[in-house]
Amino acid sequence: MTVPPDTAHARTAPDETPAPRPAPGTAHDGEALRVVTARHPWRLASAAVVLVLLAMAASALITNPAWDWPVVGEYLFAPAILRAVAFTLQLTALGIVLGFVIGTVVALMRMSSNPLLTSVAWGYTWLFRSVPLILQLLFWYNLALLYKYIEFGVPFGPSFFSIGTMELIGPVTAAAIGLALHQGAYAAEIVRAGFLSVDPGQLEAAAALGIPRTRQIFRILLPQAMRTIVPTAGNEIIGLVKGTSVVYIMALPELFYQAQVIYNRSGRVIALLLVAAIWYLILTTVLSIAQYYLERHYARGTSRLLPDTPLRRLRRALAGRGATATGSAP
Repeated sequence: MTVPPDTAHARTAPDETPAPRPAPGTAHDGEALRVVTARHPWRLASAAVVLVLLAMAASALITNPAWDWPVVGEYLFAPAILRAVAFTLQLTALGIVLGFVIGTVVALMRMSSNPLLTSVAWGYTWLFRSVPLILQLLFWYNLALLYKYIEFGVPFGPSFFSIGTMELIGPVTAAAIGLALHQGAYAAEIVRAGFLSVDPGQLEAAAALGIPRTRQIFRILLPQAMRTIVPTAGNEIIGLVKGTSVVYIMALPELFYQAQVIYNRSGRVIALLLVAAIWYLILTTVLSIAQYYLERHYARGTSRLLPDTPLRRLRRALAGRGATATGSAP
């Protein structure tokens, strides 16, 4: 039996393997390719300009004695300022809670098939978004000039009892009413936008299954709408924290008014304005962090991997630096 030459050659050298082909982009003569790092001159130049500007701003803040930093430290945690911060938070909480309760009701009325409810909701939103907040506060503060007594009874008929307007609506109550009604008009549009972002087919399916309307709203509609509501509502809450400074016209002891009282007495205008600014920064920063975690909570059903929290990013960065330092050690 004669064996073909090719077959004989393959049997005599079974361990020989074909030489690997060079990978695409590699040198055929065995020399390593030269790696050229991408250069970004404009990025470096812009970073240098920003660093110089930051250094100039820091120098202007630190070296200028007119900023009066010792006085800022003296009044930052003064009892009067802390009481003003607490009162500011109280007004904010009242405005937000009452405003979003009103806004949710108005949003449901706006989406109703009843033309009367829809018209009333639209008129409320139009009115309180059109009139400036400061005018609304002054109106409620001076309501006693229009009505000395507030009567309760049958419309155009006998009254059951009445109460003095000055006794019922004081400065704090007037501020809470004005902030709540003003905020409710904006909250109504925020909540309505969140409701409209939910696929209507889900409510139709729930109605076909016989689920009551109230349960549809609180179990199906609202949890999904919160993903759209939370970011805009967070901006409104942060804006209201700063918007409470408008009530200084009613001589209420909120943060900005208290800072004015102190600098009118002491003459340290810049220092007290800085104290108020620092406290507003602290409050808005805390609220921004809370908003971030709320958005992260309601994003659990839409993405497989949630974004890392700032603390987790910091830990990962520190762990990466530690691993790099350990690996580079001899």
